[in-house]
Amino acid sequence: MLKVGVFGAGHLGKIHIQQWGEVKEAQLVGFYDPDDNMALAAIEKFGVQRFTDIDELIASVDAVDIVSPTISHYDIAKNALLNGKHVFIEKPLSHTLEEGMELVHLVKEANVKCQVGHVERYNPAFLAVSDQLVQPMFIETHRLAQFNPRGTDVSVILDLMIHDIDIVLCLVKSPVKRISASGVAVLSETADIANARIEFDNGCVANLTSSRISLKNMRKMRLFQRDAYIGIDFLNKETEIVRLKEDGVAEGMMDFPLEMANGEKKVISVQTPTVTPNNAIQTELREFTHAILHDRPVRVSVYDGYQAMDVAHQVLKKMSLHAEMHNV
Repeated sequence: MLKVGVFGAGHLGKIHIQQWGEVKEAQLVGFYDPDDNMALAAIEKFGVQRFTDIDELIASVDAVDIVSPTISHYDIAKNALLNGKHVFIEKPLSHTLEEGMELVHLVKEANVKCQVGHVERYNPAFLAVSDQLVQPMFIETHRLAQFNPRGTDVSVILDLMIHDIDIVLCLVKSPVKRISASGVAVLSETADIANARIEFDNGCVANLTSSRISLKNMRKMRLFQRDAYIGIDFLNKETEIVRLKEDGVAEGMMDFPLEMANGEKKVISVQTPTVTPNNAIQTELREFTHAILHDRPVRVSVYDGYQAMDVAHQVLKKMSLHAEMHNV
């Protein structure tokens, strides 16, 4: 039985506290949150023990789940790692790149499991087509959200776009060649809407748009590769795959005949892969538990988390340069 302690009892922290109760191989020992109101709400709702001392909670568990504000990620994770504890840490990995790189080194030195909470890797729509994503050459994403003051202490890049950055880096096995970006602050002190173009050495281009001032929510990704167009709706948990096939060998739910310019007959075949519903947060926490108990690799490593953060910070830097150029 894995003994776990949660750091943070805010909106997402409460969800994690609840979901740990569904992981049968784990025991939630307690949680830490310095805010009395947050803590009392968690105690009242879940009946879980509150720790008021960080060191005491770390000493009482095998693994920590860090769901506190980003600025505190590094200190808690470092404390846990120096004490040989396994670490689950919500995205973004840390407040600064320097902190993130130090955590990468500390995880290696401690020889423990560390997983970063990029939960979209567990989205059932993404899982339904992940085996079909071989070598995308153009990717377009739209992650739009209605305005919510919670989370506006960081840019929309680190709040929303980092989800798509992580997915793109997971799929495109090639170094980043060039990044360009622009964004604007509308309702908060940091960028609320932004667009980034990421070019890779292998020729793939990813065009990412994120907004937290939209009238409706949207989380869509469109991927184009040599043999297919693949659409993923992360919000509605839907997928589609469109392929051009030889006439007579189509296998989709819908097939449309097509005559090419040279007279050759083809078929546009549309498939809608089965999406198996899941609770993504519960699934990632359970998989993290299994990685520890059975010594398996985690799906989203500390280095994966660092890479996503590194690209996100490059996007932020390009946005600042773009803004300076247009303010001259």
